[in-house]
Parts: sequence; structure tokens; C-alpha cells
Amino acid sequence: MGHGPTSSAEGPALPSFPRRRESSFGENPVLCTDAWSPSCAGMTEALASVEMGEVRGDGVELSPETMNSTQFPWPGGRQMALSLSFDDGRESQWRNALPLLDRHGVHASFYPLPSAVREHPEPWRAAVAAGHEIGNHSLTHPCSGNFRFSRHNALEEMSLEELEQQELLEANRQLEALLGVQPRSFAYPCGQTTVGRGESVQSYVPVVARHFLAGRLFFSEMHNDPAYCDLHQLYAVTMDNTDEAGVDALLEAAQAEGGWLILAGHDAGPEGSRQTVILNTLEHLCRVAAEPANGIWLDTVANIASYIQGDRTA
Repeated sequence: MGHGPTSSAEGPALPSFPRRRESSFGENPVLCTDAWSPSCAGMTEALASVEMGEVRGDGVELSPETMNSTQFPWPGGRQMALSLSFDDGRESQWRNALPLLDRHGVHASFYPLPSAVREHPEPWRAAVAAGHEIGNHSLTHPCSGNFRFSRHNALEEMSLEELEQQELLEANRQLEALLGVQPRSFAYPCGQTTVGRGESVQSYVPVVARHFLAGRLFFSEMHNDPAYCDLHQLYAVTMDNTDEAGVDALLEAAQAEGGWLILAGHDAGPEGSRQTVILNTLEHLCRVAAEPANGIWLDTVANIASYIQGDRTA
């Protein structure tokens, strides 16, 4: 795995890391003392409420064990989870990525627009038959009008009802008609989660939560903590234009905390042009995840989210 993990006669292995929570704002662990610091602001009251055994609104119990858990109980004693996901339904995905994934027996999450499926239905039907997840990425990919390509399809100009009915539910209906599947997870176009402007801005995360098991963001900084994460605002790190050493670093960080790393990309090809998952990197991910010594559970966003939800309600 590049410069990080070492290889042995038994195959490549990720190094074993101490399970220690670290701040995402710097390289060193955050150590809070009685002296006030920005990193510690508000933590005294929060920890006090944790000691009281409070329960968050989504049903996750806030306890000292939850805050400082050392290992989430991934199936089979694995040390972390990994999901590979692709947005938009671009042609290079079924031409290049799907054959590679199928060769390794890897199931990924694809979020194609219905229009892309309608243009090439057969490879997407084959993807469903092979066990890949087909999720919802909206009907027309609305983003902020700050992106000029979305200026006439801007989230700023939409209402929650329009987004729910015309984008999410209509995309569900069309994907089910085209592929016979009902999407279980949603990928936010451009990773954006609000409609409207200024004082009228509204989050559409609750709409996603109403209709989907999980919602996946984009351009996030890190992996997800399975004991704490919001299943409808899942962090996803880009794998576009990322080499083997880059994904190794992400895997090592997730393994160190027993986390769930979701990687998201667009096109798939041999070179790292704009918004392209490099095929050598994708092959590398499949090989590393297949090595039992690395302790990686590689599965779809929906399957892993379902497992986490089941653990929370058990």
C-alpha cells in the first residue's frame, strides 16, 4: 500500500494503530485541561451530560463508552469498513470501473441520474444483477447557482416540496421503472444539503432521512465514526485523481479509529484527468480490501448503513 503499510509473505497488511481519538483540526491529540482553550470550549457541559446517560434525538446513547469507544463491532472481527461510490452514471463507470470491480467480486454504490440509465440501460441492469447498489442522486442534479452549470437549476431557487417531489421521489420512480430497484441511499449533488437563500435557507437532510436509509455527502475531510455518525449526512472523501499512497493514508486513518471510510468519484480511467478515479488506484483498493490481514469490510453504502442501524437498535 505505497509508503504506509508494509508487505510480508502473507500479503500486504495495514499497520496496527492504537485506538486513540484525535482532533481533526491538527496533528496532535486534543488534551483538555481546566484551562480554557478553543478546542475545549463547551466540552465540560457536554461531558457532564454524557455522564448522565443522555440520549440524542436520533436514538444514539451518549455515554462515556460511546464517546471513548475503542472499537466498533464490525462483522467478523474486522477493523474498519470501506465503501466505494460513483456519482452521475457516467459512461466510463460501466465501461471501465464495473468490469474491474466485477473481476474482484467487489460491490460498489452507484448513483446514476435516470437520464444516464435511460441512455444505456443494459450495462446498468448488468450492474444490478452483479450485486452493485443503485442509489438516488436526484433527477436533474441541482446544485448551487454559484456553479454556472447549475444556474438555471439552482438549489437557491427551489423549495423543499419541489426538491422532494420533483427531484428525489421522481428519480426513485424512474430508477425503479428502468432497473426494478428502489434506491436505499442518496448522494447529495455537489455534496450540498440546503435550498433557499439567507433567512429562508432550509436543510433538506430531513427530507432525505424520510425517504432513504442513508445520505452521502461529498468533499468531506475524513471517515465516519460508526458509533456516532448521522447516517443521513455521511462523510465521503473524494477518490478522484487520488493515487495509491493517497488512499493508503485514508485507509490507515480509518483503521486507526475503527471507522467507515466512504470514497466517492466520478469518471474512471487510466489517468488522473479531472474528476477521474484512476484505475490503478481502484485496483489497488480492491486488492488491499481482499487481504484478510487488513481487516477491511468492503461493501455498499446501503449495506453498511443497514448494519450500523441494526447495531444501534439491537
